[in-house]
Parts: sequence; C-alpha cells; structure tokens
Amino acid sequence: MLSQIQRFGGAMFTPVLLFPFAGMVVGIAIMLQNPMFLGDSLTAPGSLFAQIVHIIEEGGWTVFRNMPLIFAVGLPIGLAKHAQGRACLAALVSFMTWNYLINAMGLTWGDYFGINFNVDPGGQSGLTMIAGIKTIDTSIIGAIIISGIVTSIHNHLFDKQLPVFLGIFQGSSFVVIVGFLLMIPCAWLTLLVWPKVQAGILSMQHFMLISGSLGVWVYTFLERILIPTGLHHFIYGPFIFGPAAVEGGIQVYWAEHLQVFSESTEPLKVLFPQGGFALQGNSKVFGSVGIAMAIYATAAPENRVKVAGLLIPATLTALLVGITEPLEFTFLFISPLLFAIHALLAATVATLMYMAGVVGNMGSGLLDQFLPQNWIPMYHNHASMMFTQIAIGLVFTGIWFLVFRTLILRLNLKTPGREDSEIKLYSKADYQAQKNPAGRTSGIPAPSSAQAQAVGYLHALGGNGNIVNLNNCATRLRITLGDMTLTQSDDIFKALGAHGVVRRGNGIQIIVGLHVPQVREQIETLMKQDAFTPSSISGASSPTKTSVTEAV
Repeated sequence: MLSQIQRFGGAMFTPVLLFPFAGMVVGIAIMLQNPMFLGDSLTAPGSLFAQIVHIIEEGGWTVFRNMPLIFAVGLPIGLAKHAQGRACLAALVSFMTWNYLINAMGLTWGDYFGINFNVDPGGQSGLTMIAGIKTIDTSIIGAIIISGIVTSIHNHLFDKQLPVFLGIFQGSSFVVIVGFLLMIPCAWLTLLVWPKVQAGILSMQHFMLISGSLGVWVYTFLERILIPTGLHHFIYGPFIFGPAAVEGGIQVYWAEHLQVFSESTEPLKVLFPQGGFALQGNSKVFGSVGIAMAIYATAAPENRVKVAGLLIPATLTALLVGITEPLEFTFLFISPLLFAIHALLAATVATLMYMAGVVGNMGSGLLDQFLPQNWIPMYHNHASMMFTQIAIGLVFTGIWFLVFRTLILRLNLKTPGREDSEIKLYSKADYQAQKNPAGRTSGIPAPSSAQAQAVGYLHALGGNGNIVNLNNCATRLRITLGDMTLTQSDDIFKALGAHGVVRRGNGIQIIVGLHVPQVREQIETLMKQDAFTPSSISGASSPTKTSVTEAV
C-alpha cells in the first residue's frame, strides 16, 4: 500500500516540474510592468513595451490557469505501466467527460444538490471554468482522482483482447468506453459530496489562519520529514497548488497579487498571512550551505577535495533550484538522526521567519522563486522584510553548521570523507580502476551518460524480468521488483553514480539526480528489448552477484 502511495506521489512531480519556469516568466513580466522599476513612460498602458510584456505574461499564465487539466494529463506519465501517451489521451478525454457531466447534472438537478449553476464561477460560488466548461471547483484534487482512476483502467484493460467483431474498440477506445461509464457515477458523487468538502476546506483555512505559527511549524516539519517516503508531495501539494490555504493555491494567488503586494506599504504578513505556508525553501537556501560546510569540515584533510566535488553541485542544486534530495540523501543513509534534526531546524527557521513578518511564495530556490517572485519585485516597499529574512537565514546557516558538525564528531558518524568511512566518493577514474583493475573493458560502460547508467542499473536490478513497476520523482527511480535477492549491493549502484539506495520489501529507490527522467527513459527502452537480461550482458548463465559485479 505504501509503495502505491509513494508511486502516486512521485507521479505528481511530473506536472509540478512545469511550474518553476512559468513562475519565473509571470514574476518577471509583472515586475516589468511596475512603474517603480522602469518608470511611467515604459509601463504606461498602451505603450509598445507594456503591450509586449503583457503578451509574454499571458503566455506565462498557461500552466497556472490550467492546473487541473495539466495534472489530469500529466499523472499517467508516471502511473501508466505501458503506452503512457495513450494513457494520457484517455485521461484527458475522461476528465473532460467528467466535467461535462457535472455541468449537465448541475444545470438540470442543481436544486437537488443545493448548487446554483447559474451564477458566475469564482469566489464563494464553488464553481470554476475548465477548458470552457463551467464545473465544480475541485482544483487539482479532482484531476488527480479522475486521472488515477482512468490510469488504473488503462493498466488493466488496455491490452485486453476483445472478440474480432469488436476489435475496433480495443486499446484506448476500450479504456475510454469503460471510463465514460464510470464518469457518470463519479460526476453524481462529486456534486453530492464535494460541496461538503469545500465547506471543510474553508474550515481548514480558518484553522490554519488562527493557528498561525504552530500551523507553519507543523506544515514545514511534515514537508521535510516525509521526503524519504515520497509522501511530502501530499503535504505541500494542497497548499501550493490546491485550496488548503487559499482559493486557487498559494502559487497562483501570490502571482496574481504580486503587483498589488509590491506596490502596497502594508506589511506582507497583513496582506497575505497564508504565505507562511510556502517558506520551506528557506531550509534549501540557507540550510543546505550549513550542512555542506559541516560535512566538508569534518572530512579528513586528504579527502576534502573529493568531498567538495560531491557537495558543491549538490549544494548549488538545492540553493538555486530547490532540489535538495542529492544533498539530503548524502547524509540520510548514514544517519537518520541527522535528517530528523534537519527537519526540526527547517520547521523552526520557517516559523521564526513567519513570526518576524516574512511571507511569500518561497518553497523552492533562489533562481526560480526567491529572486523573481519575491525579493526583486518586493524590494522597494518590503526591503526590511527581506533583510530580516536573510539575517535569520544566515544565523541558521551557522546553527546548521554547528549542530551537524557537533553531531558528526560526537557520534562519529561516517559522513563522506571521514576516517575509516565505508562511504566513498567515486570519480570516473576511481570507478574504472576499481571495476577494471586489469585494464579490461567491460560489458557495461562507465556511468558517463544516462544510457550508460541505465544499462548498469538495469543489470544490477536483476534484468528486465525482475522489474514489475518503474517510476520516478524529481531525483529518484522508484522500482517494484519481483525478487529483491537478484539485485546487487548498494555499493554497485553508488559506483554507477547513485547518491544512495532505499530498500523496503520488494520496492527499491535509486537516488540518481536531476537527470532521472532521461535514465528512466533509457531503462524503459532497454526493457522493451526482450533479450535484455543479466546473462545477455555478462555472459553468465544466471544473475549471480559475482558475475554481475564482474560485468559492471
């Protein structure tokens, strides 16, 4: 059950990856329309410059204004076991059908459901427009549920053979037919149940507002501590992209009001108190630096150059674009205690910033959110808030450094580069020297590309026949195996370039890095080659650990 939830959470990250660039475009465009930055002449309504910037801004809104549609189409990419493109098409058609049915039922039986479909969408009406259809506003939640249902139908029925005279209805057509029949009761249940859910969401928003700092602490702590399980998507998703904190989600609401907030002299916490639930990026920007410094400082002097080679790209990734897994998984597998302390500090720094008046949309890194959506547009009237934020953040960078350094030394934790540490940092030369001591070439190339890594990973996983399900999130491959004993040791995966490995039952997660989509694509290509087995590469008759290690 947990593996299925993790797989679902990982699939959610596919559409989420579209938001950083869109946010940057909208943030910069709104900033360029602000007279405080470029003066009245350039930003005057009707000027050529203002018209061009407005056109660019409208293009940037594409993702935000169609979030339910994007989630409905994007989830099958991660959830479908095969023919992902056809699964996306079936999900799109079924999601649109569901909304059309809701519209028709609402207009016909609105009194029965207690919903007035004759009012304008938005506000407290509970209605919205999706692809030109007036429908119940289920935000991304409805899209995720419907897409999940249709993808499950696709996985079970896409390959089903129908009688010859019904052959035209096989494949995607059969999935859509079954989906159509299911969308009828789904639409009816949505009209019956969702208004009550909306009332519950409004109550939750009120609770979050009155809970203030405590709510921010709990939210941020859960968002960090659940990263190893992959369930953190379900914590931030309803707040950032859904209606848990504010209608439309914090991301959209903040972007829509960016110019109003930047021109106002009222404190941002007064204007947008819900912005405390999007401060988790501060642990990425300020915490990652302190953690990296502690790991570097506790490494043996002779190993520090290698340690720096590992830490610098991982830290920059966290600092600039908010992807922390390469760095966090560096110490997670060595000591879960360090990760728990990290989550506590992340929650504490966000809460203290919120108490000091810091709010905004800062769930990611410097380049995609902090600078274009917060610091630059807010500088003129809210510079004091930014200086407060930076001051608190830098203090906590020092705290992260001191706490991690003390724990590593006191508990003698084997972080990278420590004396007698079994964890090694592999360069390409180290890899080739260790795996080819006699200078012979191997059947698997060095992990210098996504294709090479894919070959090595698939081989170390026990071959094509041992993989039941394959999925990925931002930096990890998530795989369900037929037999865990056929896999190689964690050291083999790390030698191939992995940052770490998580095993649970027949499930395995390989922390690859930001190029994980390319690696997954290569693995899926290899899996389509029926002849790809461990023995076909190594020449061995069975996937024993000795033969696989020699082949790698």
